[in-house]
Amino acid sequence: MLAVLLLTGCIANGGGTEASTISPPVTAQDAPASHAPLETTQASTKIPVYWIGRSKEEVYLYREFRDISGDGNPVTTALRIMMSEKPLDHDFFTPWQAPENLATSISGKNVITVDISRDAFNSNLDAGMAQRAVQQLVYTATAAASSSGLINSGQQIQVVILVDGHKDYMAFGQIKLGQPMERNASLVAPLWIIDPQEETTLPAGAVKFNGRSTDSSKPVSWQILQENGKGEKTSLFTGQTQATGDPDQYGVFTFSAQLKAGKYELRVSQVDEAGATIETSIDTRLFNVG
Repeated sequence: MLAVLLLTGCIANGGGTEASTISPPVTAQDAPASHAPLETTQASTKIPVYWIGRSKEEVYLYREFRDISGDGNPVTTALRIMMSEKPLDHDFFTPWQAPENLATSISGKNVITVDISRDAFNSNLDAGMAQRAVQQLVYTATAAASSSGLINSGQQIQVVILVDGHKDYMAFGQIKLGQPMERNASLVAPLWIIDPQEETTLPAGAVKFNGRSTDSSKPVSWQILQENGKGEKTSLFTGQTQATGDPDQYGVFTFSAQLKAGKYELRVSQVDEAGATIETSIDTRLFNVG
């Protein structure tokens, strides 16, 4: 029942249909771990956290930045947020449960060890969703360590997950843990919006938008819609931009628009060679101006 509740309505493209509890199959050990670059070190009070979301029939990992305070372990903090809080974007979700015990450490060989209590796995998931949940932890732990400068983002980094101090636990009854794991590049979303974050309020005038695309050779189509106060949305601006970066590598895209006070939705997607929207690479974001 919990899995059904978690998965209902989690549509990354903002649709209103229910998401299926059956996720596309994937084997992380067989998928490429390359071309999944780490976050760069930044002096900030924000920490990266990954969530799960749907884009049409695909299920991907998406990233948000969350505010933090204090001098606690950033990896532990990020994982606590991932397991205990809700994402800012209502299209995302997490199948993890708040654990009673959680500890992390990093070895001199860039291996992050996460020791977690078994109550974190109290969700009934199929194999595909379980694989994504485990990768959600791997991405969040490595992102937090890299962005906070605890590890060298230019080196390989692995994550070992222990449960109550032991190896070989079956995560969600599906994935055996205890061996070093890397990021699975096939599970990260093709693109997502970085700024603004969900429900952010921005000053009127020139509003800047930016995001990230896994393939900078593909143009990024964007659309800004305005809500009319009756729950209806009207297309206000449309355009196309290009992500900077080497072809077939991650890149960032940026554009801006002049906006007055109101409620808005931003929609972005990759575009194929024929100029058509790639339906599995759509992300949306609700924000306010005023």
